[in-house]
Amino acid sequence: MNRYRKWLIGVFALLLAGFVLAAALVIYVDPFFQYHKPLSWFPYLVDNQVNQNPGLAKNMEYDAVLLGSSMTASFNTDWFEQQMGLKTQKLSYNGSYPKDLANIMDLVFAAKKDRVKAVFMAVDEATFSADPEETKFPITPWLYDNNPFNDVSYLFNKEVILDYILRPLADPTDKSDWSVLYQPWWTDEYYSKATVLMYYEPVPIEKEPLPETYFLEAVEKNLDLNLCPYLEAHPETEFYIFFPPYSILYWNDVTRAKQLDAVTARISYMARRLQEYDNVRVFSFLDQEEIVCNLNNYADTMHYHKDVCRYITDCFSNGDCELTADNIRERMEALKALAAGYDYEAIWDDWYENTPRFYEGRG
Repeated sequence: MNRYRKWLIGVFALLLAGFVLAAALVIYVDPFFQYHKPLSWFPYLVDNQVNQNPGLAKNMEYDAVLLGSSMTASFNTDWFEQQMGLKTQKLSYNGSYPKDLANIMDLVFAAKKDRVKAVFMAVDEATFSADPEETKFPITPWLYDNNPFNDVSYLFNKEVILDYILRPLADPTDKSDWSVLYQPWWTDEYYSKATVLMYYEPVPIEKEPLPETYFLEAVEKNLDLNLCPYLEAHPETEFYIFFPPYSILYWNDVTRAKQLDAVTARISYMARRLQEYDNVRVFSFLDQEEIVCNLNNYADTMHYHKDVCRYITDCFSNGDCELTADNIRERMEALKALAAGYDYEAIWDDWYENTPRFYEGRG
């Protein structure tokens, strides 16, 4: 009997030691950054926005953040430090809804209190018509809260240990570059008119137009719940909110769907609401013809080259493309004229036309 008892005690001791070792390894390396900032020597793999952004928000050193969907993925955060002296942390969520941005802002402001000097936020205007509680991905509670008792799901997680600790150690060449986190896989050759048109299918033509006010109730709820409370609670923070430059094919779909008046009314309403705050600056790149009408700047109908991102960063610094109370009506009319009057049929002419990109020849 004593022999079996000793054997059982030995087995349990080994199991306990294994659990302690696994937890200690996760805490030490901390690949989701829940307990400390990254170790300088470890080749971290940062490819999981939903699970890694919370830790980055809590423990990285920064005084500004870049938020938004994949429209922010190609930005280099070094540009913000070079242009504006702001150490900026990228916290992108591909396909994000306003609630996703609210969730991460909760963590940002809880971690940094009143030390966040600036928030740079890409606003995908269509998502502000979604349910204000909708998220792109379900959040992982044990990463988004401060409850240590549910951290067992992190400390003893097979995927965390195998894929985010052991695999990076086995192949350290995959080490993430902190200034360009979540960079898309597309290389320069994918940014071309030919690539965009190869995969583009126009939406069906609708018969009846949507009324101008169609989206406004949903937009109002999203602003009230997921954005404006943060503007009001943090007057010390300057918010740079921008509408990204979708390609002209995006506007082809909008016009074919008979939504142009409703979509521009949605953008105008959002811009005017945001301009009511002294700590908000609103920028729009939707009507920048040199960018949006040249499909060689895009990898698909919406995702633009990193040098367009650099141009956007420059505008934050110099004030170009800013929407103000004085110019918003004129800018929206220009956008409507561009979308409604563009010769979309001509886009398919000279499919492989070698038009210079927006960013070629720029320093």
